[in-house]
Amino acid sequence: MTYRPAPRDLRASDFDRDRVITLLGEAAADGRLTTAEHADRVERAYQALTLGQLAVLTTDLVSASAQPIRLDGRRAIAGIFGHDSRDGRWVVPDSLPVVAVLGEVELDLRQALLQSSRVVIYATIVFGTIHLIVPDGILVETTGTAVLTRRISRTVRIPGDRSASPGGGRASRQPSDQPVIELRTVGIGGTIKVTSPKRPRRLGGLRLGGLPRRGQPG
Repeated sequence: MTYRPAPRDLRASDFDRDRVITLLGEAAADGRLTTAEHADRVERAYQALTLGQLAVLTTDLVSASAQPIRLDGRRAIAGIFGHDSRDGRWVVPDSLPVVAVLGEVELDLRQALLQSSRVVIYATIVFGTIHLIVPDGILVETTGTAVLTRRISRTVRIPGDRSASPGGGRASRQPSDQPVIELRTVGIGGTIKVTSPKRPRRLGGLRLGGLPRRGQPG
């Protein structure tokens, strides 16, 4: 059996520390932290080695959904007559239950940490919507027995879907080390949507939208 550390025991990156320190600065600016408290927590953030050591620094500052580091890994994500989501810096376990019953669930993996190179999302859908947003380099597989369910994919390769490859055939075999998300769905009706936002186009080596405005120095 392969050992996988608990989410709170995963090593923190400089990006994780910066997110926490930014929130601490905002809390000091609006009075939620005193100058001494802010200095103490910033020092602890710089010294933190794990995500758990970072997460405790902000638990009393913002709600669970707004935390810069989210470690509520295996709790079911449920959009039942409503909306539920995960985004930002959150830890995705190797298996994750998702429920959408006459509601919507959105899972944004663009800044997420995958605990395993293969993640299985056990999705139950009853006339609801499940929206999965993945970054480049992650392959998505859709399996299961959902009936009367519409599947939409944009700019992402999904094996078994005839729209996955330009020629209408099956998608090419993925490298063995490529992260895979298996969306294993059961239910009736609703919509499963998988999107991968396109990278900004570049023109002459510059990213579109980053060109100087007329009258401004280049």
